[in-house]
Amino acid sequence: MSNLLNSLGKFSLLITFLFYANSIMAQDGTIYPLETPDEPNAIPLGTGGVKDQPASETWFRQWGDPMARNITVATLTPFLPEPGKANGTTVIVAPGGGFRWLSLDNEGWKVAKALADQGINAFVLKYRLHPTPESLDGFRESMNRTFDAAANSAQGGESRPRPVQRDLSDQLEDAEAAYAMIVERAEEWGVDTDRIGMIGFSAGAGLTMHSTLNSKTMKLAFIGPIYGGMGPVEVPKDAPPMFNVIATDDFLFNGQNGIIESWYKAGIPVEFHLYQNGGHGFGLGNPNRTSNRWFDAFIHWLDVNEFLSEKSTD
Repeated sequence: MSNLLNSLGKFSLLITFLFYANSIMAQDGTIYPLETPDEPNAIPLGTGGVKDQPASETWFRQWGDPMARNITVATLTPFLPEPGKANGTTVIVAPGGGFRWLSLDNEGWKVAKALADQGINAFVLKYRLHPTPESLDGFRESMNRTFDAAANSAQGGESRPRPVQRDLSDQLEDAEAAYAMIVERAEEWGVDTDRIGMIGFSAGAGLTMHSTLNSKTMKLAFIGPIYGGMGPVEVPKDAPPMFNVIATDDFLFNGQNGIIESWYKAGIPVEFHLYQNGGHGFGLGNPNRTSNRWFDAFIHWLDVNEFLSEKSTD
């Protein structure tokens, strides 16, 4: 546990939904209940439930995007390329939401579909979450209390909210189970087990980094934390190459590049894209933002690093 907290502290893992959600609720304030959608291709990972979670999984929609909360059953949803287009490279996609909800469309399904269009096997990880109140009103009120506490902390003389250290043992277990399932079914899904990577958004970027720093079973070939924490970390000797994206107007940036320096000083390949604008939570992109080209840059990075060549049949 001490190793977990140490790693999280060094990574400056915030509850990354705080100011992102605060800003969108301040502008609109409305979240709409959503009937639980069918997920016919979602495969249960069998990692168990969530301790002290009385509520059932529910969905809501905000700014047109479907989101899930109180997730107690982790799943993995494959998005595979069309026959003849696959190159064997595989990506686990971890959506964000501060470990309280998952932005499954904006930071999950859409990203996975875009990867599959490039011949990449993509798997959306729907990982377990920390409990939130069962009703939408209770959920909103609990979030507002958290926002107010963070704002009061900032007004008390701190330049940015303190990082929140969380127990991510459930989420790490889910990521490891996803990786193990992909390896186990590699032949069925056309996976090159030497080219399995992971990308994540916001809290999903935190899970991606946490898996890289702490997992004893995942052997990731590359990682892509997208608008995640930027604090320095202790880089493992066998850490994979990293592609990192954030915008200057993202509250998580705040002029920091510690994680980039950590990778560079460790002598491990790193590419860093700091965009003029985009804010937080932009997924594949929002209109008229310089950050909208990050996905093209990521695909180019994979190509230059020979992750997109056709899978060997030897």
